[in-house]
Amino acid sequence: MDLFEKLLTNRGPLGKHSDISEGYFMFPKLEGEISPRMNFMGNEVLTWSLNNYLGLANHPEVRKADADAAAEWGMAYPMGARMMSGNTKYHEQLEQELADFVNKDAGLLLNYGYQGVLSVIDAVVDRKDVIVYDAESHACIIDGVRLHMGKRFVFPHNDIENLEKQLERATKLTQETGGGILVITEGVFGMSGNLGKLKEIAELKKKFEFRLLVDDAHGFGTVGATGAGAGEELGCQDDIDIYFSTFAKSMAAIGAFVAGNKDIIKFLKYNIRSQIFAKSLPMPFVIGALKRLQMLRDNPEHKNKLWVIVNALQNGLKEKGFSIGTTQSPVTPVVLNGTVGEAAALSKDLRENFNIFCSVVIYPVVPKGTIILRLIPTASHSLEDVAETIAAFEAIKGKLLSEEYKKEEVAIAFGE
Repeated sequence: MDLFEKLLTNRGPLGKHSDISEGYFMFPKLEGEISPRMNFMGNEVLTWSLNNYLGLANHPEVRKADADAAAEWGMAYPMGARMMSGNTKYHEQLEQELADFVNKDAGLLLNYGYQGVLSVIDAVVDRKDVIVYDAESHACIIDGVRLHMGKRFVFPHNDIENLEKQLERATKLTQETGGGILVITEGVFGMSGNLGKLKEIAELKKKFEFRLLVDDAHGFGTVGATGAGAGEELGCQDDIDIYFSTFAKSMAAIGAFVAGNKDIIKFLKYNIRSQIFAKSLPMPFVIGALKRLQMLRDNPEHKNKLWVIVNALQNGLKEKGFSIGTTQSPVTPVVLNGTVGEAAALSKDLRENFNIFCSVVIYPVVPKGTIILRLIPTASHSLEDVAETIAAFEAIKGKLLSEEYKKEEVAIAFGE
């Protein structure tokens, strides 16, 4: 079979449903200013799908900093990769301020989060080394692990007993190869919202020799006394050897960073291929990130407001009998029972008749028969938004239980 013919025949997880879902369920177009209220297909919707945790995306001070930086520097400067001609004192200032904020010696800027994690993994291991990683790790980690030419072992999500078994296997193997062990997990898991068991993992360093890489994309800015992330929240930040986060969530921007001791960061600086062979992060993104970090660090009211909304939403849902799983963070998964078709009909009803826009997670991401409505509360939401959403969820839950969504056209289109 021709390569393209094969690709087009198998269109991925949704298969034949990709055409009817595109533009509505997949690749939807939210329009207007970034805020809790945006426009979708001509209607204003209350949206819970933006990772704008601290509400900085459209904060007046942030927008002014972005605009002033763009006016002063343009989008081209600096030209070239950091190693050759694309370095500035502002890039270095941002790196050090980020490292200081997360209590690490040094930091390194990365152009993107997804690319960044994948590239860090690629840089720090070789074929002699073994990777041990959490089964529910983000796709960027999974893809980084796939690039690894050596052995990799997976442990069930947050299962420390099984992790210990995998470390025993890895230790035996590295004694033969002369390599090392890299354990990878997340600070806050983006689907379930629960925290990685970082303290328990760190305790295993007393028994096994390994280094710990933590992707804290959802924890940076949202958890911990100062917002420095899951390691701070759990009291084990010093045990994280390589700390990573993206700017795409709490910082509401483009870019990412990795932090650790000076030796490992210097090694990455000279060996992380995605940065060595890529143009430097443009100046407006750097200046804008400095402003965002300053607000994250010096204005705790943003995180405090976020948690007022988080607690109101999560407690309100639980009081109404909804399951929100094991979340320990702002990520709020509402777990329901239903088919893929019912999920589609339910989502359509939420958006068209209740004006609520949230992400719907279905098989194969979750087991068959499970629907997750994933809500991302932010500091920009109000208590009125919370009350409106809980009322809407009560209504759709009643329809789901009465099997009303099985009769919908969209359910039929999805083969239900």
